[in-house]
Amino acid sequence: MVRQEPSFRESVDLMFNRAAAIMDLPPGLEEKIRVCNATYTVRFGVRLRGQIQTFTGYRSVHSEHMEPVKGGIRYAMAVNQDEVEALAALMTYKCALVEAPFGGSKGGLCIDPRQYDEHELELVTRRFAYELAKRDLINPSQNVPAPDMGTGEREMAWIADQYARMNTTDINARACVTGKPLNAGGIAGRVEATGRGVQYALREFFRHPRDAEKAGLSGGLDGKRVIVQGLGNVGYHAAKFLGQEDGARITGIIEHDGALYDDSGLDVEAVHHWIARHGGVTGYPDATHTAEGAAVLEHECDILIPAALEGVINLTNAHKIKAPLIIEAANGPVTAGADEILRDKGVVIIPDMYANAGGVTVSYFEWVKNLSHIRFGRMQRRQEEARHQLVVEQLESLSDALGKTWSPSPDFKQKYLRGADELELVRSGLDDTMRIAYQSMREVWHDRADVEDLRTAAYIVSIGKVAASYRAKGL
Repeated sequence: MVRQEPSFRESVDLMFNRAAAIMDLPPGLEEKIRVCNATYTVRFGVRLRGQIQTFTGYRSVHSEHMEPVKGGIRYAMAVNQDEVEALAALMTYKCALVEAPFGGSKGGLCIDPRQYDEHELELVTRRFAYELAKRDLINPSQNVPAPDMGTGEREMAWIADQYARMNTTDINARACVTGKPLNAGGIAGRVEATGRGVQYALREFFRHPRDAEKAGLSGGLDGKRVIVQGLGNVGYHAAKFLGQEDGARITGIIEHDGALYDDSGLDVEAVHHWIARHGGVTGYPDATHTAEGAAVLEHECDILIPAALEGVINLTNAHKIKAPLIIEAANGPVTAGADEILRDKGVVIIPDMYANAGGVTVSYFEWVKNLSHIRFGRMQRRQEEARHQLVVEQLESLSDALGKTWSPSPDFKQKYLRGADELELVRSGLDDTMRIAYQSMREVWHDRADVEDLRTAAYIVSIGKVAASYRAKGL
C-alpha cells in the first residue's frame, strides 16, 4: 500500500495532535487552540496594461489569545487558503514559544511578482493593503503583517504608507506592519533576522554536548559541513554568518535551477552575487553544478538547512537523507510523513517554529520601537560610553603606577568604550530570545520519557503557553 503524503495543513495538524495527545488539556480547549479563527478571502481588480486584472488574496487569523496578531504576507502563485491557515497556526505556536506577545496570522496573494514591474506591484500591493486595512486586518493594535516569500522591505513600505493615508490621525500608524526599510520606521537587523536566528539556534544547540551527541555530532560549529537549500534572504544570511563567523563549511547550495557542490566549501557571497546577476546558479564557474538540485539534499553533510519552500523533504526522499541534523529555516520543509521516517533513523530536527522565529522576534522589537517612537540605544548609549571611559582612565593610571609593566590589551580600550547601537541591541535581544526558547524546549525533550524529539517538545511548550493565556482570559 502506497503511503499518502499529508498536505501542509494536515502536517501541522498531525504534529499538533501528536503533542496534544500527551498533554492534559480539556478537549474543548484543545479544539479552541487547534482551529483557525477566521480567514478572509478578497478578490480585487487592478487596471494594468490597459485592462482590469483580478487578484485573489487571503488573510487568516488563527488565534487571538493575544493581540495584535502577527504574520507575514507572501506573494506566490501557489498561495491558497489551506497553506495560509497552516502558516497562521505555525505563527501562533512560534510567537508563544519565543514569548512574542502576539497571536498568529498569515496572508498571501496569488501573484508571481517576477511577472510585474515595480510600478505595477505597487498598485497591486496598495490595493491589497486597502482591502485588508478597511476590515482591520492591518492595524497596529489588531493585525500586524510582515514580509514573507516574494515580499520584502519595499512592499512593507507601500503597505505602511497606504495604512497611514487611510488613518491620518493614527500616531502609531507606522506600527501597522514590520519589516519596513530603516528610513520608513524599520529597525536595524530586521533583514538579516531570520538567518541570524538560525545561526543563534545552532550555536545554542552545540552548547549542549548531550544534544549534539543525539545527532552523532561533537564539538562546535567549526568545520561542520552544511548544505543550504534556497539562497533567498534566510538561506543567504544563515549560510553567510555560519561560514564567516562560526567556521562552518558551506559544501552545497541548492536553488530552483540546480545545485552547486564543493567539498572544500563554497564562497557564499560570490554565489549570492551570481544569483542576483543571472537569476540562478547555472553557469557559476567555481563549483560543481548539477541540474538535479533535489539530489544534493541527499549528499553527506553534518547540517542540512532547508530554507525555501515547504514539503521539500517528503516520503519520496526522506529515507535517502544522510544529514544527522536538520534545522528548518523555512516553514514546514519536512512533511509529517518524512518527519516520522527521519525520527526512526535518529535524525535530530530543530523545528521550524523555533528555528525561523528570528524574523518575528525582531519584528516584535520593531513594533515596540514604532510604538515608543524612539530608536533603541538613543537614550543610554553615550552614558554607557562615559561610564566605560571612567574605568579605562582608572586602568590607564594603574598601568602608569606600575611603570607600564602591565597595560590593557591594545584593542581593549576601543572595544570597551563603544556603547551598544541599535543593531547590537537587536542582536543581543534575538540571541537571548533564541537561547531561552531552546532551553524551554530541551527541558521538555530531556525530562519527559514520552517526548522523543524537539518538535513535539516545541509544540508542548507553545500549546501550554497559549492554553495559559486562554485560561487567564477566563475562556
